[in-house]
Amino acid sequence: MSESLLLLFVTIVVAFVINMAISLYGVFAKPSLVKKFIALTIFSDSINSFAILIGFRRTALGYPSIAVLPSPPQSPRDLESFVKTAVDPLPQALVLTAIVIGLAVNMFLVGLITLYHRYYGTTNVKKVRI
Repeated sequence: MSESLLLLFVTIVVAFVINMAISLYGVFAKPSLVKKFIALTIFSDSINSFAILIGFRRTALGYPSIAVLPSPPQSPRDLESFVKTAVDPLPQALVLTAIVIGLAVNMFLVGLITLYHRYYGTTNVKKVRI
């Protein structure tokens, strides 16, 4: 792996980690349920993007190829080179599933926050005394 490609990869990973840390801070430190919800959504999107980043493989050009064979392989060597250079489709499938489940969870949380606001008149958890 060339130095510039390695530096780019490390920079992207550090950016994801910083983004996840800031969003976790928002989840645990902010008193407003709306801010917690937004931070949780950003955290899940960061995790999904990081999972897709993990699925990439480096080729001779530095970019992975798509995970679709344009034509049937003519020899076992063609298939072997495809397997070595193609993007791993498993993280993409898992992220797609996580996005669908995350959408359902987000809509449930929006409903809970709305009911909380109707009942207490605020979304600030520190102002509510039970």
